Amino acid sequence: MSDNPTDPLDCFGQLEKVFPMGEDGFRTSPSECMKCPIVKTCIQAAMKGAEGLKMEEKRIDRAYKCGLIGTFQRWSQKKHVRRKMEEQAKRREDQR
Repeated sequence: MSDNPTDPLDCFGQLEKVFPMGEDGFRTSPSECMKCPIVKTCIQAAMKGAEGLKMEEKRIDRAYKCGLIGTFQRWSQKKHVRRKMEEQAKRREDQR
């Protein structure tokens, strides 16, 4: 860790470290994360990552099963998430 408090730590953007599933089945940030000055940016980065997108896909499926969204909306939202996943994979490939 550097002297600058806004420099990201090793855990930056890692969904299971900064926004893990709690015993009650809900995701919550650990108290040590809440003390970090860049917690909001960190959680946003985690949600935009591969694991966050998979979580978003599961959320869409749950909403569909509960009747909160229809077939067309489910298809549209999942297509949007999959495009983001493909873009990330392409960026990783281009970086190699």
